[in-house]
Amino acid sequence: MNTDLRMPMGGGRLSRRHFALALPLLGACALAAPGDVLASADPRVQRASQVLMGTRVDIVTVATAQRDASALQVAMQQAFTEMARLEALMSRYRSDSDVSRIGAAAGQRPVTVAPEVMAVLRQAQRLHRASAGAFDPTIGTLRGWHFEPGQEAAPSPAEIAQALRLVDARALVLNDASGTAYLTQRGMALDLGGVAKLPILQAGLQVLERAGIAHALVNGGGDVLVLGSLQGRPWRVGVRDPAAPAQLMGVLELEGRGVVASSGDYERGFVRAGRRLHHILNPRTGWPTEGVHGVALLARNVDAVNGWGAALMVRGPAHAPAWHAQHADVEVMVAHADGKRWCSPGMTAALKPTATSQG
Repeated sequence: MNTDLRMPMGGGRLSRRHFALALPLLGACALAAPGDVLASADPRVQRASQVLMGTRVDIVTVATAQRDASALQVAMQQAFTEMARLEALMSRYRSDSDVSRIGAAAGQRPVTVAPEVMAVLRQAQRLHRASAGAFDPTIGTLRGWHFEPGQEAAPSPAEIAQALRLVDARALVLNDASGTAYLTQRGMALDLGGVAKLPILQAGLQVLERAGIAHALVNGGGDVLVLGSLQGRPWRVGVRDPAAPAQLMGVLELEGRGVVASSGDYERGFVRAGRRLHHILNPRTGWPTEGVHGVALLARNVDAVNGWGAALMVRGPAHAPAWHAQHADVEVMVAHADGKRWCSPGMTAALKPTATSQG
C-alpha cells in the first residue's frame, strides 16, 4: 500500500525521482543534495547508509566520552543487520519471506511466522479496523501495478475488479497461541509496505540503544526516528513542500524520543493517459489515491503514527481535522492535491520557518 519492502531496481541505486517529504538536517545546513543531507565535519558525529526496503536508510550517532567512533560504526552495522533480517521476513518480493509463504498457502493452511511478523500483522489488523478499511494489508492481491523506473505498468480495470474481490483484511486469521497466520481464500496476498517500515526502523534504533548509544537518528525514505539530541541541540528534520519538493515548508526540532512519518504520491509513479498514477493504492477502488498529495505526522512513538499516512491519503483531505481530534497526541500536516494544506495547531507551532531551497 505504501513503501515496498525490497531492493530498488538498478543494482541498488535509487532513482532521482525518489525523494522524501521529511529529511534530517545536521547542524545549520539547509536542503542539500540527497547524498549530502547527512554531511557533518565533526568526527564525533558518525553516520552510515545502506539501501533497505527499496530506499536509502541513514543512521547518525553521536560519540560521547564513553563511545569512540569505531564503536559507533560497529553498532550501526549491527542495526543494519537487524533491519535487513526483518525486511527479509516481511518483503512480498522474496519467495522465502513469511509474507510470501502466507500468500502461497492462502486458502490451504496456516503458516507459522516470526514473532516480529505477528506483531506487524496484529498492528495491520488494528489499523484496518480503526481506519474503517482505508488501510488493508491484503492489497497485495493487486499484483498488476508496477512502479519501478522502466517497468511501469497498470492493470486493466477488469483485472482490478477481479483482484478487489480478494482484498479483505477480515480474511486474515491470526493465532497467537500457535504463532500462525492464515489467509482464508486462495489467491489472496499480503503487502505490509505501509505498516512494516517504521517497526523495522525502530528495531534498528533499539539495537543502538542496547549498545549503549543515547543519541541517534534513523532515517528511511522520509520516516525519521530520533533518540536524545545532536550534541546538546535538537535534531532538525526538514519538511518539504509536496507541491514544490525543492522547497522546505519548515523545520521540526525533536529531542528525546520522536518520530516524523511521511507519505506522498510523489515518491514513485508514472503518467498514463494524462493521469499521474502513484504507488499508494486505495484498497476500496484498487487505484492510486486521489485528493491528498502528501501527509506528515509528528509523534513521540511509532505506534501512534504507523500506517496512518497511507490511510489518511486514502480517506482524503476533508477527514484530517476529525482524525486529529481523535489522535490529539499526533500532529499532522496534509497537503491537498489542489495546492492547499491543512496543519494541526501543534504542527503549525512546531514547524520553524525557513527560506531555504534547493537549487
